[in-house]
Amino acid sequence: MDISPIKLRARKYAGIYLSVILFIISFGMGIIVGKTWYVKSQITNDAGEVQLDKVLNLNRSLNRSNLDFSQFWDVWDKVKAKYVKQPVTEQDMFYGAIQGMVMALGDPYSLYFPPKEAEDFAKDLSGELEGIGAEIGIKDNQLVVVAPLPDSPAEKAGLRPGDKILYIDKESTFGMDVNTAVSKIRGEANTKVTLTITRNGLAKTSEITITRLKINIPSILFSVKPDNIAYLRVMQFNDATTNQLNTYIKQIQSRGSKGIILDLRNNPGGYLSAAIEMASEWVTEGVVVSEKGMDGQSQEHQTQGRHRLAGIKTVVLINKGSASASEIVAGALQDSKRGVLIGEQTFGKGSVQDFETFPDGSALKLTVAEWFTPNGRNINKEGVKPDIEVKEDWENEKVGEDSVLSEALKLMASTTFKW
Repeated sequence: MDISPIKLRARKYAGIYLSVILFIISFGMGIIVGKTWYVKSQITNDAGEVQLDKVLNLNRSLNRSNLDFSQFWDVWDKVKAKYVKQPVTEQDMFYGAIQGMVMALGDPYSLYFPPKEAEDFAKDLSGELEGIGAEIGIKDNQLVVVAPLPDSPAEKAGLRPGDKILYIDKESTFGMDVNTAVSKIRGEANTKVTLTITRNGLAKTSEITITRLKINIPSILFSVKPDNIAYLRVMQFNDATTNQLNTYIKQIQSRGSKGIILDLRNNPGGYLSAAIEMASEWVTEGVVVSEKGMDGQSQEHQTQGRHRLAGIKTVVLINKGSASASEIVAGALQDSKRGVLIGEQTFGKGSVQDFETFPDGSALKLTVAEWFTPNGRNINKEGVKPDIEVKEDWENEKVGEDSVLSEALKLMASTTFKW
């Protein structure tokens, strides 16, 4: 993402002592507890305030890595001394160095956010943002649309899950990371961005101009379909998901709903805890999802709660815009035979990101594990396949038509429906 220059203030860096130390450690500097007093004396001024330039210089002298970091510091000095657009702020270089370190992992889901970008990311999860309303990801080294949010500017302009984004305002996306792409697509409400996309190979491209808006994203939409079928459309898994689900479960119970359609299409995911809590309303025993980290050990997340929806026949709608937490819920209901899946194979984003914020407001989102369904399927590699495949015909469907939802309602009405 674009990094906004911020004036260096010594007082500000007193609050980011720990994050600076993390940076130092990442370059292999060994500091023992017994020398903490020495370190502090070397990086503070006479007023006791931490100064970034002193921290960096201390790192040079105390580096204990087997790697020779002289080239890093040589480049650092040359950029400061020779780069044509002066002045170069050490803070921008500092954040940029950490971003580059994380990008070197080659994992599109591991990202470092400077403070402003970290704040924007937190707003996304809270359901408040200004932009086009679409989740962007990397698939097969190509920038793609994971899911346009329902009724968002992106969906109304014609963006679809799986669309490959070749250009953003005429700038090529080749080699562009997700963080940078999002920063270029997002912008103030009532401004415009033009995306050049391809849907069926590179032979045919099209330009889509989208007017950005302020977007407030509800977590769940609820309605009642014919024959007293409850319809839950889950937009994303955030802080509000569980409370909203509890509200709608009470309505489902009071109405005596004959069935539930759980719509997870174009749901880019969100919090693991919210996904486990939702799946647990159907899954009565055993594992909802398991994760395996770098040590190969499996951590199982068991079902929890009251399982209030376990006795109601359920159809789950999925497509290639269903990702992350939505794949966990779909996979859990499928493996436990608590729901029939209709639609298309999901996106296949089954990795676990640890999100950690630092005292200066920056944050690290780091992939630490992969997700597996209760039957041991690797979501990250395979995605989740539907029990009944129904492909969405975006080009030919009329406004208001929904072939996948129609198929789900037919299945609900069928006397041969088994689940």
